[in-house]
Amino acid sequence: MFKRILLAYNGSRDGKSALIEGAELSSLTNAENHLLAVAGMPSTMFLTEGFMPEEVLEEEKKRAQETLDEGVAQYRERGIAVTGHLAVGEPVEEICRLAKEIDADLIVIGHEQNASFAKRWWGGSVGKSIVDQAPCNVFIALRRR
Repeated sequence: MFKRILLAYNGSRDGKSALIEGAELSSLTNAENHLLAVAGMPSTMFLTEGFMPEEVLEEEKKRAQETLDEGVAQYRERGIAVTGHLAVGEPVEEICRLAKEIDADLIVIGHEQNASFAKRWWGGSVGKSIVDQAPCNVFIALRRR
């Protein structure tokens, strides 16, 4: 079935739902597991300043590393082997890049169903963009409000 599963994890409630679903899928398939956290670049600051101050980037990387460590620990507590990956950049691009690099069969992401129009417009929909750009199957773990 699935040989390599990539779970994109951001520590949100949606991400935690995906983490649980991904762990359950993994235990059913005996797949090789990869967990990715992305340190995003605050685009408003980047666009207005023209550069990213090093301390802002380091703080974001630290937050993403803590999120990654939390996800890896949860997998390991369930007895599931997992490889953690930290990336810096735009989440959709980094998720698709790593999926191609590891030759993933499945990407698992979380998604809040029925999120407000304003939330989707301001934040975009990583889930929709992943579905449009993914190099493999995508499993979306829904969290209803």
